[in-house]
Amino acid sequence: MTLQIRGISYVPAAEPDVVRRDLRAIAEDLHCTTVMLIESDPEQLHAAAEYALELGLDVYVRPYVEDRPHAEVLAHLERTAEMAERMRLRFPGRVTLLVGSEFSLTSPGMIPGPRMFLRVQVLVRWRRFFDRRITRKLAVLLRDALTVARQEFHGPISYAAGYWEQVDWSDFDLIGVNLYRFGTDAAAYERRLRALTAASSKPVVITEFGCGSFVGADRRGPGSFLIVNWFASPPRIKEGHRRDEATQATYLGELIDLYDAAGVHGCFVYTYAMADFPHWSDPLFDLDMAGFGVVKIPAHDLTRREPKQSFAVVARKYGG
Repeated sequence: MTLQIRGISYVPAAEPDVVRRDLRAIAEDLHCTTVMLIESDPEQLHAAAEYALELGLDVYVRPYVEDRPHAEVLAHLERTAEMAERMRLRFPGRVTLLVGSEFSLTSPGMIPGPRMFLRVQVLVRWRRFFDRRITRKLAVLLRDALTVARQEFHGPISYAAGYWEQVDWSDFDLIGVNLYRFGTDAAAYERRLRALTAASSKPVVITEFGCGSFVGADRRGPGSFLIVNWFASPPRIKEGHRRDEATQATYLGELIDLYDAAGVHGCFVYTYAMADFPHWSDPLFDLDMAGFGVVKIPAHDLTRREPKQSFAVVARKYGG
């Protein structure tokens, strides 16, 4: 396999023992070379990054702030970049900083809507009306974010762009795109991927890809979570969906092979575990169907991890 980065994203759990166990599984069982740590608390990021690096994993640091003014986003990035620089000095050549991810969704002002959930609805239905506005305002925020990041962090820097975002990558060290496959035209996805790698001499990293674990999730891709009725109490799966872990496993395996063949520098499966999408034996409440984790978390024990079929596929691809 020619992929230089064989990775997965991970949101650190609240319990340090669980974080250490998860990171060991990512390194030793999934055979990842790199983990992308997603967290809003720089100190939690620091603790997880330190342990991952000690295990031998390289680390992509990805700060996460949702629905906050741009000034707060930049202040949070500054604190995260300071932490990442401390890690880089201890572990030279093994830490990369992402200034953020999908700012047009996570930050207000580019797509209408006061909350991200509402902006997702606008994106799905009416994005074409806002493409120029997104590109213009995103460029300003990325310019400011890159300036802040460079002042504090002296290693490689990138950004995890939404597949709909148009980014000028001139001042970034790597190209990062959350490139989910969805719909029925797999050939179009491959053409876009190959165009992405051909358009620049910079390394291309697929910073997110994945789908849920139900029949048809491969066609929904990033919209897999939309099969949940979040307004019900408790949230439940909408009618007409059947759990199928093989769908997710096949999807991830096919895309890893495609990235390898297309000359992509690296990729990050989205994601290791999703505590907000617990697994229930009752299909009506089995939110894990709509989640992207390669392990399921039983609702009765949120510290437990049960590998799904996709776990074995990713481990085989990455370890081969």
